[in-house]
Amino acid sequence: MLDVQDIHVFYGQSHVIQGVSLTVRQGEVVCLLGRNGAGKSTTMKSIMGLVPARGGRIVFKGQDITALPTHRIADRNICFVPEDRGIFRLLTVEENLKLAAHAGSDWSLDDIYRVFPRLHERRRNGGGQLSGGEQQMLAIGRALMNAPELLILDEPVEGLAPVIVDEIVERLKLIRERGIAILLIEQNLEVCTQLADRHYILESGRIVYENDNAGFTADNGIKDKYLSVGAETPPR
Repeated sequence: MLDVQDIHVFYGQSHVIQGVSLTVRQGEVVCLLGRNGAGKSTTMKSIMGLVPARGGRIVFKGQDITALPTHRIADRNICFVPEDRGIFRLLTVEENLKLAAHAGSDWSLDDIYRVFPRLHERRRNGGGQLSGGEQQMLAIGRALMNAPELLILDEPVEGLAPVIVDEIVERLKLIRERGIAILLIEQNLEVCTQLADRHYILESGRIVYENDNAGFTADNGIKDKYLSVGAETPPR
């Protein structure tokens, strides 16, 4: 479905992404891991056209989207939920969801409320009145209203209470069951191993590891080498 081929991304003269290649297949959950500053969010933004790739190709469903503007990429049913969630704080939950409604979407308001019952309970509350976990549910629900075939999530459970993390993980499993592919940035390894079919690790703008979930779960050496917070991270 998604095929990222040897992309290179620069911020000014800084070569941030150095030949990253990865794939996401239909209905698959893929986790992109790495310490802070490794280039995970920049990779996601490049896929969405928010940061242009200077080299390589990004192909979605057989079509090259590398040079497309962000709104054209979104039109191809790729939805990005950024780390800051980007909800409209002055609008109600239901207004946020209705704004994102896509004419051809398989997801209705009732579908969103079934997946996220908390949103139904808070549907008349403003986005700014929600807890962090509820805001994340709203951001994901809003993306679903836009009929995604690929959902890109940047740190969806960061800073959330464990009980809310568990709830979001269960909801993401339901979304996967609907056939939506998910590309996930996440630092919570338990969440990653519960959800993902495959894992990539980024280090200093390069992919240094790829494995399926069973192989990754069993490979403590790799986790210690590239993901341990105690390991030294090169300056950026």
